[in-house]
Amino acid sequence: MDKVVDLYLNNSATRQKWEDFLKKLGIKDFSEREVDTIDHTFGLVDEDNKLVGTGSVAGNVLKYIAVCNEDATSGARFNKIVTTLQQYLFNEKIFHMFVFTKAKYSDSFQHLNFTELAKTKEAAFLESGTPNVLDYMRSLPKISDQENKQVGAIVMNANPFTLGHRHLVELASQENDLVYVFVVASDLSLFKTDERMQLVKEGLKDLKNVKVVSGNDYLVSSATFPAYFLPSPKDLIDQQTAIDAQVFKNIIAPPLYINRRYVGKEPLSMTTHYYNVSLAHELGPTVDVITIPRMEVDNKVISATEVRQLIKSGDLTDLAKLVPVTTEQFIKDNLATLQERIKKGQYIKNGN
Repeated sequence: MDKVVDLYLNNSATRQKWEDFLKKLGIKDFSEREVDTIDHTFGLVDEDNKLVGTGSVAGNVLKYIAVCNEDATSGARFNKIVTTLQQYLFNEKIFHMFVFTKAKYSDSFQHLNFTELAKTKEAAFLESGTPNVLDYMRSLPKISDQENKQVGAIVMNANPFTLGHRHLVELASQENDLVYVFVVASDLSLFKTDERMQLVKEGLKDLKNVKVVSGNDYLVSSATFPAYFLPSPKDLIDQQTAIDAQVFKNIIAPPLYINRRYVGKEPLSMTTHYYNVSLAHELGPTVDVITIPRMEVDNKVISATEVRQLIKSGDLTDLAKLVPVTTEQFIKDNLATLQERIKKGQYIKNGN
């Protein structure tokens, strides 16, 4: 009879045993980006104390699920690992969870009452529990006669909200009856989700046809999209873009009557540029992707990355050139807290 055990990955011997097991099953990415987000890991051991299955949770995301598939018990083992992870989250008062997995395993999760949100040739994105995507969509504000309006959308991390972000939204606001600004929900950013939401709302409050809403768990950032099960790092941007686009095109855009999505032209990051190009391909022709030239100051594009570097250095001389007054004041009031997050290892180099 197989037994569920806790695996503590901070123990080097346990970590090595765990990695060796996963490598045999084709999972080879154990980068800090993937492993450091894990909150807890379980193992499944047989009567000989041999590891025959494992699964982890990172926030409300299930990760690194794998079972020994040498015999007919693999299905039962898979079910046991997944239900163990679900019970762990229930005990933590988390009743809504997600999994990103290889496409071929989507059916297995659906047999355990997961709902498929998006699927590509390589990957699938599923959820279970409540509140679910239907609850999320019902929570988003609408205006009267919206089905006959021109509706645009922008998805941003806003880490933090800059004058460049403001410029993009202003242009979209002028071209549409209504604009949704979706703020990516990820506390892996220097500025926490609630802080970013607050700064975006304050920075746009004068634009009456703009609604700032949380992307919740449905607009996935590259920071939270797991890549450990993909063949190569290049596949990360391909699969993240495809999953993002499917969720946006098939779930979010239709009930809100969104037919335009705005992005900023990306001269600094090839990864983001490639994402924008891929996004246009994936969303079209249902949703037009409109690329807007980035706002410049002193012959340089405004970048949230530069703002974070100023925070790190403590030299805020040029801050007012880059961010709205509301963001500037927040940074000055919370400089010590932000610098402490950076000292503790918060990654600040990439991302807008």
